[in-house]
Amino acid sequence: MSSELINVSKLEAALQQFADERDWNQFHSPKNLAMALTGEVGELVEIFQWKTEDQSRQVANDENTARAVRDEIADVLLYLVRLSSVLGVDLNEAVAHKLKSNALKYPAKI
Repeated sequence: MSSELINVSKLEAALQQFADERDWNQFHSPKNLAMALTGEVGELVEIFQWKTEDQSRQVANDENTARAVRDEIADVLLYLVRLSSVLGVDLNEAVAHKLKSNALKYPAKI
């Protein structure tokens, strides 16, 4: 897979500027970002807690949960992108490599 699957360079730059403007780089160690990411994933999971399978499929369409779902997914993405940026991980390369690895590990049954 040589084509670009994702490009988060603008988001990385926006997150870096956001951190710079608030002097937050001192807090953005990989450990802290991974812990914050875990917290945001927990907040996303909490939305699904106690819902049935069918109810869980509707959370993004339900007016009572839609905004929260979008906000928490965004938080997860923001922390994930920031963590990859701080660690110098090329997300496009990582995703392409993982997709290729998964295709080998789990071949499609034709």
